[in-house]
Amino acid sequence: MGCCGEENDDDDPQLLQNQNGHISSSSSAISTDPSTVISPMNSHFGALACRDTLRLILQKLTVPDLARASCVCRGWYSVASDNNMLVLAFMEPWKLKQIVGKPVNACFWRDNGIGKFAISHRIARGGDTVASLAVKYSVQALGLRMGRNDFVLLMVMDIKRLNNMMSDHGIYSRERLLIPVSNPDILVDGTCYIELDSYAKREVAVLYLDGEPDRKPNCLLKRVTSEQGKRRIIDSLRRSMQVDDGTALYYLSISNGDPRAALSEFSADIGWERQAGLA
Repeated sequence: MGCCGEENDDDDPQLLQNQNGHISSSSSAISTDPSTVISPMNSHFGALACRDTLRLILQKLTVPDLARASCVCRGWYSVASDNNMLVLAFMEPWKLKQIVGKPVNACFWRDNGIGKFAISHRIARGGDTVASLAVKYSVQALGLRMGRNDFVLLMVMDIKRLNNMMSDHGIYSRERLLIPVSNPDILVDGTCYIELDSYAKREVAVLYLDGEPDRKPNCLLKRVTSEQGKRRIIDSLRRSMQVDDGTALYYLSISNGDPRAALSEFSADIGWERQAGLA
């Protein structure tokens, strides 16, 4: 009823039924209109089925986004998991010129952080120490806010961690050390070699500042056989000395491969350190 006793048109059942019918018919018309429904039939989704088009799109993605794209469907997985696509995405953030080698584990490509890269340094006998190398390569990051001394100390820790060294003696039993990359600019237009380092025990993209790696099959074969032959001796020395593999190798090398002489040299050094108050 209206305010003056008149009937309100909005309360008319016949009128409400007509209005409801009009609204429902309009909504059904909208929902069934093919031009307003987004589906593969009336969109450009079909173009994504073309591998060439999909490759042009996916090659713009970062490594994490490329991994997500590979989970969409089988077609996307085949393109996103292509080796050339993964290599390009891996190199893009660092502006690398080339990646040489193929990793043993395909998951290597899924992380292209700065920690995946390292500089190969050939050790100069009698001249290089972990501290001196940390000072040498700390020049890369002089722009950091931390002080030089703090950075050198941090660099020493990173070198030991990357090369699985528990003490400085481990440097004398190795031909090279992997130096962590602290300045990404050094990777620009560089060539990295994917290598499985026997000491770091992981795959690393290695940058050689002095050129290409030294490939010597005979030396590599001799090194493998010697490692197999010395393994039990090194394990015995490591347990007796309670040290890491690098330290055991060092004392074995200065004693010309004699385990008893190695133990004597180690005992003499421990005695001197205790006498000098260093132990």
